[in-house]
Amino acid sequence: MEASKVKSILVKTAKYMVISLAVILGLLFVTPYIFSDKIKEEIKKTANKKLAGEMNYSDVNVSFFKHFPSLTLTLNDFKLNGSAPFQKERLIDAKEVSFGINIPSLIFGKSINIDEIYLSNSTINIKVNKEGLANYNVYIAEEDNKKKEEEESSAIKLERIEIINSQLTYDDQSTNLHFDSFGFNYLGKGDLSKDVFDLYSKAKIDKLNLLYENEQYLMNKKVDADLITKINVNSLSFVFEQNDLMINQLPVDFKGKFDFLKDGYNMDFIVKSNNSELEHLFTALPPKYNAWLSKTELKGKTDVLLTLKGNYIESKAIAPDFNLDLKIRDGYVNYDKSAFPVSNLNLDLSTSLPSLNPELLIVDTKSISLNINKDYLKAKVFVQGMKNPEIDAVFNAKIDLEKLNKALGVTNFELKGMLVGEGSAKGKYDQKNGKFPITNANINLKSGYIKTQYYPNPITNINILTTIENKNGSFSDLKVILKPAEFTFEGKPVFVEANLFNFEDLAYDIKAKGTLDIGKIYQVFSQKGLDVDGFVKADVSLKGKQSDAEKGNYSKLQNKGTLELRNILIATEYLPKKFLIKEGVFKINQDKMSFNNFLAAYGQSDFRMNGYLQNVFNFATTKTGILRGAFTLNSIYINADEFMSETTAVTTNPAPATLPEKKSTTAKVETGVIMIPSNLDLKFQANAQKVNFNELSLKDAKGSVNIKKGVLTMQNTGFNLIGCPVTMNAKYEASTPKKAVFDYYIKAADFDIKRAYNEIKIFREMASAAEKAEGTISLEYKLKGRLNANMEPVYPSLVGNGIVSVKDIKLHGMKMFSAVAKETNHDKMNNPELSKVVIKSSIKNNIITLERFKFKFAGFRPRIEGTTSLDGRFNIKMRLGLPPFGLFGIPMTITGNKDNPKVKVGRKTEDLEETEDKDTE
Repeated sequence: MEASKVKSILVKTAKYMVISLAVILGLLFVTPYIFSDKIKEEIKKTANKKLAGEMNYSDVNVSFFKHFPSLTLTLNDFKLNGSAPFQKERLIDAKEVSFGINIPSLIFGKSINIDEIYLSNSTINIKVNKEGLANYNVYIAEEDNKKKEEEESSAIKLERIEIINSQLTYDDQSTNLHFDSFGFNYLGKGDLSKDVFDLYSKAKIDKLNLLYENEQYLMNKKVDADLITKINVNSLSFVFEQNDLMINQLPVDFKGKFDFLKDGYNMDFIVKSNNSELEHLFTALPPKYNAWLSKTELKGKTDVLLTLKGNYIESKAIAPDFNLDLKIRDGYVNYDKSAFPVSNLNLDLSTSLPSLNPELLIVDTKSISLNINKDYLKAKVFVQGMKNPEIDAVFNAKIDLEKLNKALGVTNFELKGMLVGEGSAKGKYDQKNGKFPITNANINLKSGYIKTQYYPNPITNINILTTIENKNGSFSDLKVILKPAEFTFEGKPVFVEANLFNFEDLAYDIKAKGTLDIGKIYQVFSQKGLDVDGFVKADVSLKGKQSDAEKGNYSKLQNKGTLELRNILIATEYLPKKFLIKEGVFKINQDKMSFNNFLAAYGQSDFRMNGYLQNVFNFATTKTGILRGAFTLNSIYINADEFMSETTAVTTNPAPATLPEKKSTTAKVETGVIMIPSNLDLKFQANAQKVNFNELSLKDAKGSVNIKKGVLTMQNTGFNLIGCPVTMNAKYEASTPKKAVFDYYIKAADFDIKRAYNEIKIFREMASAAEKAEGTISLEYKLKGRLNANMEPVYPSLVGNGIVSVKDIKLHGMKMFSAVAKETNHDKMNNPELSKVVIKSSIKNNIITLERFKFKFAGFRPRIEGTTSLDGRFNIKMRLGLPPFGLFGIPMTITGNKDNPKVKVGRKTEDLEETEDKDTE
């Protein structure tokens, strides 16, 4: 009986459980369909109301089983565009986006609350342009006057945020920061209903790549993170309270704060890794170390502390302070199982960069030391500033460079030799104010050897014994003794001895002898793709003082010897191309360097020079030295356009969503004016058979050219232009690479006007009305003005005056005279002829003023005066004197432009608007 009751109870219990389960399952299936329309309508309403970016999806479904037991709405093939100015670019592209729905709000609430978000197989592209505008501002915030109840009902309390197998790209052009994360998995939660809430997160990234200023810092790094982030939605700030990261094998503790400001960011980051393995530190370094690390045995402990604190506001040039502390203890480095590993490696380094300003850089290497067997290197170095650094350094070394080279695995060049040295330097380096650190150093390299991957043969037998001494911290007390210095290259030995004292008034005693193949020795240190050729053969002895050379006390100098150059390429900041010295022998006597038949080339131009240079040593060793000289220069062809400087503007394209090797760049080359160095005082008597300049072809050019203090002066220069003899005096000076001024006088006789229009660009531009003219004129004109970066005249800057003498000109089809003929019904005025007419004019503010002139033609006696602009506009007054003697005439005005002249009978006109020169840099 008892057994049957128990059985009955169990059956009923099972029956109720099955029914309950069936009801629950039924509700799980049915509920989404019941509330489906409400949910979809709410989502659509919310999207239209809350999203600034365009949103699209292919399908919607509601289910308990997608992310059981949560009721979720899933949008398939979800696409969301960014906010302005990225409205047409994708922010999120996901296979599925699911929203977990709060059940009580669904059944009883006026609106639906979302408490879970899932992104699956998504691509998230975050972009910030150069002005700091971002594409993620797609959420439209509530207005301030909303009621508290409405704010609470629309708030989001997220119990789960999950991103599955996604890709995240961040590209910030305002900070030049770019990173990509692949295989991005994220799990977090946070109560967004509060103004300040904690976001608890776990993140795993299969591959993290980080680039700054287009330089790779992290590539293919694995990241495992456990994070707690405090977020303030009112001020949009983030506080990273607890962040335990694992970057590859390096454990990192990351804390800090990040605030979005109106025009930038506020940062306070602390990144540290204490008592980590040296090997693990290298696993987190940029990818260029990966190949080296795979062959290297590393031991030792490291401490790393990195901080970044302050505001970053690009528009105001405000940047945060950067600090890095690095310590290595008991380090051991052995590359490729070297027999002589580096041991006892210890480093204590602190680097500070206030406001990210290189001029404020502080590098404090409190100590660095290492051993290779009994060899050692010990040093400490403190440097503050870049332009005029404060220095405090001590070093002591006795080390075999070959053993050090092999132990560290330096593979792109080979070093040998025993380096022994010790010394100290303390004080400020400031050349302008004559300050030099107090220094006492001795460096001795014996049996040195250098071989690189760029050239098959080494530089051998390098022996250098150098002493540097400075006792009172001034340039006047600096002594450098190089005795001896020698090396052998390609079987040719080179010997140098030098004693240098008092660098404020340099006293020198230098002896040099040997032959250097410049082309080959350049390849030893150069990169592939670059090519330099030529050699220098020297046998010189130089002894004297800088002040004697400057004052002309040449009898006190003892400079003599020869210097032979052949096929030498010279690059200078003043010229865009390389200057080639084909051959030349300098004979040095005191301060003068003479040479004969010196052959040179620059681009398409060729030069043969005879003459001398003076003050060469002072010019070469100081920034204030003036190079003087006088030459006779002969040339078959000079292309002056090739001497124009160039500036390159580089445009960096943003990195795409997929990982790039590097950001793509395009370079736009802009021309610049010809720059004349200010430290030259040179005189040329120049003769050139042909000169090409700005589309002008000059023949048989002769004249005197002086270069002094950055000014080029041409005197009594003559040349032939389009068959016409021309004489000219000129002055030219460039103040910046984008601006130059000129002043010249020109005289040309019997100028063929038709040929001038066809062959001279500036003539076409300034005298466009001469398009169909024929005949000859003579010209005498003074003109000055400014040139732009393309060596073209800036028309509003032109000022000048002169005379154009018309010998015999026929004007065919000139629209101005055709319009006069039509207005007066005198067809003979269509193609007038001018003979023996003198036209005086002046130029200022883009206006050419024509003084009154007369001419006779077919019985008519026209009288013309007025103004025209350099862009072809007319304001001309004309009196057409009628036959037979011109006593009676028709007053007319000619306005409009050369293409559409407007002729009216009368005298009243309006002045042409002048264009004043706005001389802006």
